[in-house]
Amino acid sequence: MTKTAALLLGSTRASGWTRKLGRALALLAPPDLEVREIVVADLPLYHEELEPREPPEWARFRAEMRAVDALLFVTPEYNRSIPAMLKNAIDIGSSPEEHSVWSGKPAAVASFSPGMLGGFGANHHLRQALVFLDVPVLQQPEIYLSQIDRLFDEEERLRDGPGKELLVTFMQAFDSWIALGG
Repeated sequence: MTKTAALLLGSTRASGWTRKLGRALALLAPPDLEVREIVVADLPLYHEELEPREPPEWARFRAEMRAVDALLFVTPEYNRSIPAMLKNAIDIGSSPEEHSVWSGKPAAVASFSPGMLGGFGANHHLRQALVFLDVPVLQQPEIYLSQIDRLFDEEERLRDGPGKELLVTFMQAFDSWIALGG
């Protein structure tokens, strides 16, 4: 049976590393795992007073999130945390609390940076929020990709080597995590 995972990108720059890594992970997914991007860039900022007249973008996002089995977060690190656009999507999906789209969905987090820390701060801030939202997060392998620019060739394909092997292992572990229900 095919499982579906929402691909939630922390940045939607067309030529950015987030999109490249997200696409690469989707291509590395086992055949029984469909990874589909759920757009978060168009979501109006969360404000509780908008809840009674739910903006159509929120309704679309919430419906798409309810339709998936799992969550795959791919994020850069901004100021030792997650990008505002990703935090906004988390807030929209968690409200109203009794209708959260997150609760119980197995997840995995991949973070990166062009520097040496690999998005460690963003990864852990995101995990902290997910724990509160009752989202079981894959523990191993952890993905903190440093020097992301070295992972791809000039045609934006993953280079063969230990980085690609780690990502294959990550996607296989994520697929198993989903099958176990997190």
